Amino acid sequence: MLRQELARAREARYEALMRVVMEPLHRYLLRRADAGAVDDILAETMLVLWRRLEDVPGLGADPKIDPDDVLPWCYGVARGCLTNAHRAERRRLRLVERLTRTAPPPMPVPGPGEADHAELHATLGTLGALDREVVLLWAWEGLPPRAIAEATGLTPNAVSIRLHRTKKKLASLLDRKNGAHAGHGTGEGRSNR
Repeated sequence: MLRQELARAREARYEALMRVVMEPLHRYLLRRADAGAVDDILAETMLVLWRRLEDVPGLGADPKIDPDDVLPWCYGVARGCLTNAHRAERRRLRLVERLTRTAPPPMPVPGPGEADHAELHATLGTLGALDREVVLLWAWEGLPPRAIAEATGLTPNAVSIRLHRTKKKLASLLDRKNGAHAGHGTGEGRSNR
């Protein structure tokens, strides 16, 4: 019973605080943030105020609240939430920029005198991004599974399994396109023993 009474009293204090600070904080954020983000930042500010209700200076048990007592501290909370929102937006933009930079580059067009590997590039394009990265690190960069694991965050065993399955899938896909066996010709790569 006492717990419920304390919870109701806390809610009443919070509601009284919101009646005093909601509109000024909304105007404050409108002048400092993108209009599309204001409601989210205000909601975050309200959540912080709820969590730190006991810390709000000038907010006593009295239902009458003087805006001059509580608003400066609440502006500080809103300012912190605004800073966090700006920081999150910068991180998001950096991530988008990094993702666009690391997007798989278009497959190179062979120059004069170079072999045309269009079928291979098209087949590589059918693989998932991680499988393609694993096989390209192995084939083009010459990395062993342990180094590929370090580069991709997988375990060396997972890299070996992915590499085996992906090479098998590539061979099968290229085999279907060509009607001939991919890889070494008969007698190639075999010892004469």
